[in-house]
Amino acid sequence: MMHAYDENLLYKAQITLAHMLDTAVYSYGYDLKEFYNLFLKSKYSKRFERGESAVVAGKSGTELAYEVILENEDVELKESSYSVQRSVEYWVGWSLGFYQWYTGKNFKEINEIADMDVFVSLYSIYHEMDIMHLVDYLDERSNKQNSLKLKRLRAYAGLSQKELADKTGIPLRTIQQYEQGQKDIAHARAESLIKIARALYCEVEDIV
Repeated sequence: MMHAYDENLLYKAQITLAHMLDTAVYSYGYDLKEFYNLFLKSKYSKRFERGESAVVAGKSGTELAYEVILENEDVELKESSYSVQRSVEYWVGWSLGFYQWYTGKNFKEINEIADMDVFVSLYSIYHEMDIMHLVDYLDERSNKQNSLKLKRLRAYAGLSQKELADKTGIPLRTIQQYEQGQKDIAHARAESLIKIARALYCEVEDIV
């Protein structure tokens, strides 16, 4: 699997995101979801997900939270103090950093799979588990969402599963497996995704 950037930056990326969310909530008083939406809209999210060292390693989480907020309102840089007992927000950032690096998905895509409310709800289940258990859960969640998208788009196009299979040359059983979540369409060959998108009069990005 191709990861988002060099693994040498991963630990720093996780710590930076963890501290960023913790700082935004506990030093600046932001609601987690509200702040994260600011981050998604900021110039830093795309730079971070590409692994730009100036953002991932060149800024602390405190500085990054400040820079994101500063794009929307005038604030003073505040000092952050971190307790031994890490916050839920800290875990969310740490986990989000790993999942983004591991899958190579961008932050907006991940937010569609699981927003901040979902991540917070997963804390009690996964915070003491190996991170790969969370990765497996999020991948399964993504797979289910993609299967629903395909089914919905096919219905909009007025095609049966067999008609979609005939138009694309993809076996009917494979189409059924995509829609039932038995196969992840996101892992389909690019050629197959293009054929499906053309048959459904949509973009590949609409499917996955």
